Amino acid sequence: PMKALRGLDKPSENEALAAAMAMVKEEEEGIGGGFTVDIKSFLKPGEKSYTQRCRLFVGNLPTDITEEDFKRLFERYGEPSEVFINRDRGFGFIRLESRTLAEIAKAELDGTILKSRPLRIRFATHGAALTIKNLSPVVSNELLEQAFSQFGPVERAVVVVDDRGRATGKGFVEFAAKPPARKALERCGDGALLLTTTPRPVLVEPMEQFDDEDGLPEKLMQKTQQYHKEREQPPRFAQPGTFEFEYASRWKALDEMEKQQREQVDRNIREAKEKLEAEMEAARHEHQLMLMRQDLMRRQEELRRLEELRNQELQKRKQIQLRHEEEHRRREEEMLRQREQEELRRQQESFKPNFMDAREQEMRMGDMGPRGALNMGDAFSPAPAGNQGPPPPPMMSMNMNNRGTMPGPAMGPGPSLGPEGATNIGTPMMSDNGTVNQNLFSEKSAAAGFGLLETMCNAGEIKIPENVTPCVNQRHFHSYF
Repeated sequence: PMKALRGLDKPSENEALAAAMAMVKEEEEGIGGGFTVDIKSFLKPGEKSYTQRCRLFVGNLPTDITEEDFKRLFERYGEPSEVFINRDRGFGFIRLESRTLAEIAKAELDGTILKSRPLRIRFATHGAALTIKNLSPVVSNELLEQAFSQFGPVERAVVVVDDRGRATGKGFVEFAAKPPARKALERCGDGALLLTTTPRPVLVEPMEQFDDEDGLPEKLMQKTQQYHKEREQPPRFAQPGTFEFEYASRWKALDEMEKQQREQVDRNIREAKEKLEAEMEAARHEHQLMLMRQDLMRRQEELRRLEELRNQELQKRKQIQLRHEEEHRRREEEMLRQREQEELRRQQESFKPNFMDAREQEMRMGDMGPRGALNMGDAFSPAPAGNQGPPPPPMMSMNMNNRGTMPGPAMGPGPSLGPEGATNIGTPMMSDNGTVNQNLFSEKSAAAGFGLLETMCNAGEIKIPENVTPCVNQRHFHSYF
């Protein structure tokens, strides 16, 4: 049987249970007693072990049963993970590794006599299961499990389909414990959990527990007075025209009215859903357009801001460049001004002594007598006054106040003359022995005089006699005199 089970691509629970039961029967017949079950053979691909679906309720237990006896009762079906016994009320719970093993144990042990008491075994109610409604047709089992895994470990998530495999919009999720289930129920009730792009929230409710496998057997019926009264008549068809037929017809009419009203309500709800979906689609399109416009405006604002920043940066660079150019121009002007001032200072330092000495010499020469001619022969003669022969011709002649031969502007009143008609120029520059008076004619004065004489000679204002050798430089001028 297990070989035949492995040959199936995806065996159903009934096929797996039948194969397992056949294997158990073969083992009991061949060995005559206990056997060991291969646990891995009863796990479906992707099935989780020790889930709430593998949990069995065991009722009508003896009050003196121990936990070891309870576990020994299920030791043939693998190692249990949860064992609970309430001796006072006579029931317990046990969790096996797979759903198939739990079904085998239930099928074999249900009704077994233990200490004169028949055991009643059922699958335990799943207290951590939720019903999910308003699911989109594109939601799968995996997507449903992924969405609800945020609240806690999910043992199983199933989307209910019809006989053609089309989604019915309903499903259920089974958590491993109750706290995650309560959390999911509260969060989805207060908020809106969306599984797809469409803003269609899922509706979460506690799952209604139904036993659609065992049902209600006759042995479990309570034999009350109502039970005996209703069981007086056997099953039958009501005859037309009788009391039973009349009220049976009324019950059927009431059920038909309920059916019609439910259909009308379902139709109204369906039309309202279609209208809401159309409005939602139009609103979503408008919302997308608004988002696109906002994004475009945001991009334009960003571009404008970037352009402003770029312009500001260009302005800053331009200002910095202008500032650098201005500083460079200012430095050049400052350097040029410093060079000009330095050159002017040098010129002033070079020409100021010459100008002052020339001015002093001019003022000295302006004090000559009315003859207007400067006769330096007598005053500067190195020889004594006697027996000198005829006097040498005058060395130079200068026009003072337009009284001589030299044209030019007036230079003030003529010089005063000495007692013998010679020009009175103050203390003689030459002493009686023919040497130059160093107190009156210094080296500096010689340089100034040389410059003045050179300028006047070049201008033709001074005439040098033929027998006088011209000066070559300041030293010669000094020695000449």
